[in-house]
Amino acid sequence: MIHLNVLLTVNDPENVDKVRELLTECCRLSRAEPGCARFEVYHSNNDATRFVLNEHWESPEALDGHRQAKAYTEYYQPQVLPLVTREPHPSTLLEP
Repeated sequence: MIHLNVLLTVNDPENVDKVRELLTECCRLSRAEPGCARFEVYHSNNDATRFVLNEHWESPEALDGHRQAKAYTEYYQPQVLPLVTREPHPSTLLEP
């Protein structure tokens, strides 16, 4: 399982609504992709320019497939990334 958290900060506050709409569509499309176990987008209550993506992919191949799919190639990469600063955090899930 691949666990990925991505912190996004919108560079210009005027683009927050646009980024929110684009990420909502990315979320919808990504959840339907093979190997997607979880895909959630959070919008900060404390800072309107901050978003958090929480992704769980069943395998590295599923994540690679995501990066070839519509959500990534038509929305995230060309439309979201130019508007944000991205901080990826591949993570290990701690379990008791």
